[in-house]
Amino acid sequence: MPQYDQPGPSPERREILRTGCLAGVGLTLPSLLAARETREAPVGRAFGRAKQVIMLFLHGGHPQQETFDPKPDGPAAVRGEFGAIATSVPGVHFSELLPRTATIMHRMAVVRSMTHDNPNHVQACLPAQTGHKHPPQFASRGDFPPSDTDFPPVGAVLNHLRSQQYELPAWVRVGPLMRRSNGTTLHGQHPGLLGKRNTSFVVDQPLLPRDAKIRVLQPRTGLDQMRFGDRAALRAELNQLRNDSRRVTAQRDLDVFYRRAVNLLSAPNTKAAFDLRREPEALRARYGATEFGQRCLLARRLAEAGVPMINVSYCHTPAGSWDTHSKNFSKMKRQLAPDLDTALTALLSDLEERGMFDETLVMVNAEFGRTPKINGNAGRDHWPWVYSLVLAGAGIRPGTVYGASDPSAAYPASQPRDPADMAATLYHLLGVDPDTRIYDTLGRPHSLVTGSPIYEILS
Repeated sequence: MPQYDQPGPSPERREILRTGCLAGVGLTLPSLLAARETREAPVGRAFGRAKQVIMLFLHGGHPQQETFDPKPDGPAAVRGEFGAIATSVPGVHFSELLPRTATIMHRMAVVRSMTHDNPNHVQACLPAQTGHKHPPQFASRGDFPPSDTDFPPVGAVLNHLRSQQYELPAWVRVGPLMRRSNGTTLHGQHPGLLGKRNTSFVVDQPLLPRDAKIRVLQPRTGLDQMRFGDRAALRAELNQLRNDSRRVTAQRDLDVFYRRAVNLLSAPNTKAAFDLRREPEALRARYGATEFGQRCLLARRLAEAGVPMINVSYCHTPAGSWDTHSKNFSKMKRQLAPDLDTALTALLSDLEERGMFDETLVMVNAEFGRTPKINGNAGRDHWPWVYSLVLAGAGIRPGTVYGASDPSAAYPASQPRDPADMAATLYHLLGVDPDTRIYDTLGRPHSLVTGSPIYEILS
């Protein structure tokens, strides 16, 4: 059975095949073509504009009220302790906790009407990173480990579709694997049905030290370039002698990992992309003396080197995560909001100064938002029914606000969108055919895109 990606029929072919049926309900070929032209009009030049994506994932879910959708005039029981400030776009306000980000709103798009119905961290992370949710019967299961049958995230899909185009890994994850306090791994971080050969390359270590070396790229003591090359050549010869028909999937996946390691450890140019020590102190300080800030800086280096998908996680930091069930306001003021405000503005400004902004998509993502009601511990609890996400860079219409929440930031007041639509927007910007099918290990096809791009935020 086929193990590779196969796109479905093109839009043109589908329309031609359907013409005969549509004629029976009064739709002729000229009107069909006119309808297609009208439908495609909003697309503009955005398709395929993103050569790289940097996804900043705020594990736990950032409170929309204390970030991108403040409600200073809302009910007293929900509005919180902080006010709103004007941004660089007239009439648009952010929380006072994001003063730097407010000055660059004219470079970004904010979607204030994201919504779904799963308040579980573990499960909600799957649609947030893949656009596909678990079947309804899973909702009552609570926390459970990821599965090899899960739908794969964007990085795994790009690695599957395009890995041969890149010298560097197609998908790099910067920061630790996101887990719940009970140890359960959040879904959407593993390649799922695409298999282990499409696993991310992981950088999980402290990055704040000035002399920080990426440990996974350091060869073992005594393994110089000549010995390393000899080992790689010997392995290649042994693989040629092996009967390929008897090789199991696990061995093939191991070969993929080995080739990736050889490329990384033997090529100075690729190793240099991971070397934060090459950045001047002033720029490192600009991103913030925090692990999250330095993760964002490393992500910029990787994007500059041509890595198409970089996931940056905000978790396992001194501030913990954004899961602020208690002391939401002090945590936001002391560290969470300043960390994001500093790193995000530095990243977007740095990309623009380097001429990378128009081809690099930056997204601030999370599994959901936080409750309108403040609980007895001065915290906000899980709230998937409305939340805000931010996008900037390649193909994004700058200075755009899409959708709105109600006065309590509890439910969408207009233009609700779910994670399937956000995933469709990402794939559109990456130039991936929306009719693409991917195949699991049993050869069964799965539609990659099930939502609709948010054309209103695209250039």
